[in-house]
Amino acid sequence: MRRIEYKWLVGITFVLGLIMQILDVTILNVALATLGREFDVGEATLQWVLTGYVVSLAVFIPSAGWIADRFGSKRTFQTAVVVFTLASVLCGAATEMWVLIAARVLQGVGGGMLVPVGQAMLFRAFPTHERAKAGAVLAIPTTVAPALGPVLGGVLVEHASWRWIFFINVPVGALALLCTVLFLREEPRSEPGRFDLPGFLLAGGGLATLLFGLDRVAHLGWSDVQVTASLAVSAVLLAALVRRELAVRAPVLDVRLLGERMFAAGNAVLMCQMGTLFGVVFLVPLYLQDVRAMPPSAAGLVLMPQALSMLLVTQVVGALYPRIGPKRLLLAGFGLQAVLVLGFRLSTAGSPVWLLVCLLVGQGVAMGLLTTPVQTATFARIGPAQLGQASSMFNAGRQVGTALGTAVVATVLAAFPDSSTVDSGAAYGAALLAPLGFALLGFAISLRVRDSDAAPTMRADPAEEHAPPGEPVHAGTVR
Repeated sequence: MRRIEYKWLVGITFVLGLIMQILDVTILNVALATLGREFDVGEATLQWVLTGYVVSLAVFIPSAGWIADRFGSKRTFQTAVVVFTLASVLCGAATEMWVLIAARVLQGVGGGMLVPVGQAMLFRAFPTHERAKAGAVLAIPTTVAPALGPVLGGVLVEHASWRWIFFINVPVGALALLCTVLFLREEPRSEPGRFDLPGFLLAGGGLATLLFGLDRVAHLGWSDVQVTASLAVSAVLLAALVRRELAVRAPVLDVRLLGERMFAAGNAVLMCQMGTLFGVVFLVPLYLQDVRAMPPSAAGLVLMPQALSMLLVTQVVGALYPRIGPKRLLLAGFGLQAVLVLGFRLSTAGSPVWLLVCLLVGQGVAMGLLTTPVQTATFARIGPAQLGQASSMFNAGRQVGTALGTAVVATVLAAFPDSSTVDSGAAYGAALLAPLGFALLGFAISLRVRDSDAAPTMRADPAEEHAPPGEPVHAGTVR
């Protein structure tokens, strides 16, 4: 029997971990109302089940690269899976709300290390010119899990117990852990230097207060003192972080990487992509349930074709990317996204469901066009030793883009006093201007992307299979 190549074993292991992490978030959203009744708590307390996780995630994402360099990528990934799985058991067994919130904070510790470290391991396992294949691997959990989560969550809450939305992580986590132990090799470690405690506190604190502030926007508005104070504190902390990390020899988060043109552009494009995607993902289920009176399970089924089309297109794009390059794919993706948002705006409560399904399928196509080039080209000139820190920055940007897209859309929607009536087309139409704005900004940034900057990921010469994957980026270098 033919042996499976090591790079695919890394891909399988990371996909299992990533499915567990993404599925957990999307399933939980469906069960919040049930948790409120179970623990007899109001929305303000219940919200900390989500916010506690996000804040904890934000603290550990920036430092994940340094931790992996210090203790080893395999060991760090393995620890992250164990922590996330154990925290899931504690969540499912919780009998008090404070226990559930504390367990969710612990989940954030595992999730904050799992994704950046796993992505760095995946990109190291694939030669640079095969990174598009790695991007296609990443598309599997990032498309399937968000679509499956709401449907699965609804079934578990309705027919089993809310506790199973957490216990379901256990078999997936156990399988991911088994694959880690059996298949993954410990990677050569670079010397990360002494732990930069001030940098860790500034990075974690800055990102946590930023995400907390954006999370509160959806509930309190931009003028609330919690929001303005959080955003102001995050601005001060992040500015101090940049100054600190540029001055130390061994930063916990190497902001000098943003001096590489493709990496900086890729992170900006990623935030626009997340803002567009999650703006639509936030709005459409609300529209289906509030305006068209669909039950959550039916709304989930309407959203399913979007994930399927995105998954299919990412696999095709993975094969086309080496010949086409990132620029044209990015422009096509954002251009199509802008057209589709306009289509959503023109639809009414009387529009047939099949039309919405077609628009959502197109949404999946647009995201499929964007996902692989963003994930692949961004790391084109990042050397293996810097992938850990680069992946931490990339995933921090993903979280900010997601939170910002949701916050802006929720703010516009909240400006309309009754967005849950059949006459509320104006509310949802106005809110859709936010993802449209993100799509147009992404298109504008993509115009400045150069295929030549992504050249290392576009080579197709099999003779380069074992060549070192890309040049390391030197501090302050701009290409």
